[in-house]
Amino acid sequence: MFTTIPTIMTWARIFAIPLIVGVFYLPGSMASDYEKNLAATVMFVLFALTDWLDGYLARKLNQTSSFGAFLDPVADKFLVCACVLVLVHLQRADVFVALIIIGREIAISALREWMAQIGASKSVAVHMIGKLKTVVQMVAIPFLLFNGMLFGVIDTHLWGVWLMWGAAVLTVWSMVYYLQKAIPEIRARAS
Repeated sequence: MFTTIPTIMTWARIFAIPLIVGVFYLPGSMASDYEKNLAATVMFVLFALTDWLDGYLARKLNQTSSFGAFLDPVADKFLVCACVLVLVHLQRADVFVALIIIGREIAISALREWMAQIGASKSVAVHMIGKLKTVVQMVAIPFLLFNGMLFGVIDTHLWGVWLMWGAAVLTVWSMVYYLQKAIPEIRARAS
C-alpha cells in the first residue's frame, strides 16, 4: 500500500514542493529569472500530471487502497497551496485569492472529515464543480509560474491572473455547493 507505483507517484507530488519552491531561491548566478520560471513551470506541470496518472495506474494495476485515496487529495492540496503561496510571495497572485483557495481547502477538508465521522461522507463526495475548480487552478498556476510570453503570443501572467480569479470564484461556488449538501445532515444531528 505504501510502495505501490501509484502511491509513490502521489508521494512524489509532496516531495516536489521543496524543489518547486527552491528554484526561486537559486542565486542569480546559477539561473536567470526566466530559467527559474521555466523550471518551476515544467516541474509543476509534470507533477500535476501525476495526479491523473496515479489514479489511472491504481485502477489499471488494481492497486487502489484507502491510504492512496486519503493521500492523493492531500498531495494535491499541498502542491496547490504551496504554489499559491509562492505566487503571492512573488507578487504574481493576490493574497485575497490565496486566502480564498487555502481557506476553502481547510474548510472542506474539515467538513469531509466530520461528515465521514457521522457516516454521511457521500453527501460531500467530489462533484463536477470541484473538479472544474481544480482544472482551472492547475492551468492558472503554471501560467503564473512561467510569468512571460508563451510562444511569443500568450501573456501567461495576464491569463494566469484571470484564471486564478476564476478559480477563486469556482472555489467559493464549490464550497457553497458542498455546504448546502451537508446542511441537512448537520441539522439532523444538531437536534
